[in-house]
Amino acid sequence: MRIGVDATCWGQRRGYGRHLRALLSAAAGLDRRHQYVLFFDSEPPTEAPAGAQAVRVQTSEPTLAAARSDGHRRLADLWAMSRAMSSPELDCLLFPTLYSYVPVWSRAYKIVVIHDVIPERYPQWIFRTAAARLNWKMKSLAARRQADLILTVSEYSRRQLLEYFGESPGRVRVVGEAGDPVFRVIDRQPLPERLEKLGLGGTGSLLVFVGGFDRHKNLHALLDAFAAVLERPGLADTRLALVGDYEAVTYQSCFGEVRDRMGRPPLAGKVIATGYLPDQELVVLLNAATALVLPSLLEGFGLPAFEAAACGLPVVATTASPVPELLGPEGGLWVDPRDTAALGQALERILSDAALRGQLGENGRAAAARLSWESAAGQLLEVFDAIPSRHAQAA
Repeated sequence: MRIGVDATCWGQRRGYGRHLRALLSAAAGLDRRHQYVLFFDSEPPTEAPAGAQAVRVQTSEPTLAAARSDGHRRLADLWAMSRAMSSPELDCLLFPTLYSYVPVWSRAYKIVVIHDVIPERYPQWIFRTAAARLNWKMKSLAARRQADLILTVSEYSRRQLLEYFGESPGRVRVVGEAGDPVFRVIDRQPLPERLEKLGLGGTGSLLVFVGGFDRHKNLHALLDAFAAVLERPGLADTRLALVGDYEAVTYQSCFGEVRDRMGRPPLAGKVIATGYLPDQELVVLLNAATALVLPSLLEGFGLPAFEAAACGLPVVATTASPVPELLGPEGGLWVDPRDTAALGQALERILSDAALRGQLGENGRAAAARLSWESAAGQLLEVFDAIPSRHAQAA
């Protein structure tokens, strides 16, 4: 088959872009049957899978900029992408996220990836206006109606989709995720100079959060819980690193409020926002840290938890995610994200108990090792191979 892929999110450093790059590269590396045609609305990257055909579609603005919560895609750009991907030469079309979906008119088998129901559960934090919320509902409905199959990234997310949208179970399948192989246990080494200058070196415990500054990440609760931890005996020298891009935020950012809170006692000097870190720096930080905390109100997968676990770092994570299922009951500490007191107690426990940290780190690392992009790619290829032949013959 000739499989068309909406690759407009390819350049996103984390999130949907990271997922698409890893999954498609692994699939193309295993696949000897199908041909991939990647549609870009910016200059195609040099690291696209070998053998894949890259198609550049001329648009006035890249999707990554236009599809933000405060942006919109122009009709001419939507039409250009739709016309290109409606090619009758394609047997299958894969949309890796609803954010970049456009309606298409062809007989190709259509697959849409819906990572989570965060925009549906928390629309007031995702979209700035009622018009933007309505536009999202219409796009989501159109995508689900056009889709022959919906993919998602975890069984947890699948249950959420079935519950919220009322989809038939047979229409929603799981193609998983994994951490990049760069995340692993490494020999202890000095932190990069810029992280040292930020105050992340030296002695004392270090908690790390990795993710965006979107409101559903629940950072206000994390700061409340951390402030309580600093008052506990022996924990006053603990620091908290907030790792994530606070400038290029897809959803509505709460970084301004977080920054203001960081500057007030008892958090002043104890919470450091690093900005985006490339993997080569992040893996060093995770290997040097005491624990990772992921307190989100909802996650479709929660990739930072698995990256940390692969580094042997114990994890404190939200129960509103697949992390407890995939890392297992002994692979971390799992907390209701709406219970700030319980979050603080979990942080205090993991900071105070070295034996517990060692056991959780070992268990989490073993569980994370069972996930791989090759396995996820195998699941995707099973989907492709099961596409009804009438679609492949239609071209």
